[in-house]
Amino acid sequence: EMKAQGYTILDPQMAPIHFELLIDIFHRFGYNLEHLPSVAHGAVDAGLKYVNNDICYPSILTTGQVMEAVMSGRYDTDKLAIIITQTGGGCRATNYIALIRKALKSVGLEHIPVISLSFKKLDEENPGFKITPKMLLQAVYALCYGDLLMMCLYRTRPYEVEGGSATRLFDYWMDTCKKQLGSGTSRGEFKRTVRQIVEDFDTLPLKGEG
Repeated sequence: EMKAQGYTILDPQMAPIHFELLIDIFHRFGYNLEHLPSVAHGAVDAGLKYVNNDICYPSILTTGQVMEAVMSGRYDTDKLAIIITQTGGGCRATNYIALIRKALKSVGLEHIPVISLSFKKLDEENPGFKITPKMLLQAVYALCYGDLLMMCLYRTRPYEVEGGSATRLFDYWMDTCKKQLGSGTSRGEFKRTVRQIVEDFDTLPLKGEG
């Protein structure tokens, strides 16, 4: 029902490379997911406004990102939802949801759903939002791509002979992987892409190589 009504689902910035790869998967399965930008001073200020500063800093940043976006006027708050991972542990990874809901309630927007993205049987219920096996498999491919691209970029960029060459190669493969995930990646295509990414980064001229 919310899909048909054109709801927007916001997710806070927590892993830039990995989350960017996941967006096209959500879109392909009918969810209008929007990834919030990197944390800026406005998000910090918003977090401090709605979360007690005794709470850990990542919790302040995450809540601040959400509240800055919700209060920005860019979205129809009657067709808006928030999504965030929930691990079921005893630390902030589980408590984010309660902090975000408390902040939303303080400004009279408690009707905005906060979706728990979790694979454990917690108290949260998200009717209408389902992670199907096909969607989960594509997400696993995306996370593997994210890990690989992150490691390749961080391993080569400090030693590149030509400034910017590692970032250009990273951008090319990010775009390629996103297009694959947007249309659906097969196991064979995934394996070929992983091999080619490694080979391409291996060919980058690096300082100190003979």
